[in-house]
Amino acid sequence: MSDSTYTPPRVWKWDSESGGQFANINRPIAGATHEKALPVGRHPLQLYSLGTPNGVKVTIMLEELLALGQEGAEYNAHLIDISEGDQFGSGFVNINPNSKIPALVDCSMHPPIRVFESGSILLYLAEKFGAFLPHTPAGRTETLNWLFWQMGSAPYLGGGFGHFYAYAPEKYEYPINRFAMEVKRQLDVLDRQLADHPYIAGQEYTIADMAIWPWYGALVKNKVYEAAEFLEGHTYKHVMRWTEEIARRPAVKRGRMVNRTWGDPATQLHERHDASDFETRTQDKLGESDS
Repeated sequence: MSDSTYTPPRVWKWDSESGGQFANINRPIAGATHEKALPVGRHPLQLYSLGTPNGVKVTIMLEELLALGQEGAEYNAHLIDISEGDQFGSGFVNINPNSKIPALVDCSMHPPIRVFESGSILLYLAEKFGAFLPHTPAGRTETLNWLFWQMGSAPYLGGGFGHFYAYAPEKYEYPINRFAMEVKRQLDVLDRQLADHPYIAGQEYTIADMAIWPWYGALVKNKVYEAAEFLEGHTYKHVMRWTEEIARRPAVKRGRMVNRTWGDPATQLHERHDASDFETRTQDKLGESDS
């Protein structure tokens, strides 16, 4: 199918009725649409998020820090339902003017510090707690190389391939082919790197792994877009090895559950306010599910 008959107008105008599955939350202007204060829990860190790949990066990091015994990394994870427009509430916009999850407030600082963009949050936490970011100039730089690689590459995977392959109201061959080619190139980049290194940035497990795994690990395991077969994800054997190894980490298992509102009820912890919530507050324990 081709869309070659479309001729762009001289001036683009927003059509709120177009845009596919997420048209109701996409708009060409920023700012709040309604007044809504954010809840604040008792822990030093307040996370406002959803269990998408970008949100999972941060909950994995927080759970890994807690696993190291970093008590200052205790956090409340409040659910931001983007399908309901929670990200456009005034309280959330005050934390992240870009209205995207995740967003973090460090209430241990005076005044509290807001942190938005998942990569910025990972770097902030790594520096605050001195963990998962090598201290040598070479190791630190290599980790940041890959962290920023992910931040620059994922829009091609999510907003490009994922949108046209999974969410667009009509399927068009050209954009699917264009973005599939780019995503396969990215997987090859990762596969070549992981052929010679146990982790993305070398010998250590770092924030680079935490940033990349929720997107590309999920992709090859068919957890996002159901495109693993289409992209031949199984052929990237080093990515598969790394993906499965990261998935076995207890903190990763916990992090994947936080702010998750779909799938197996036993894996859904809509909000996390205490470590015991993983045992007592998942949706199967509460007897309800949004899956």
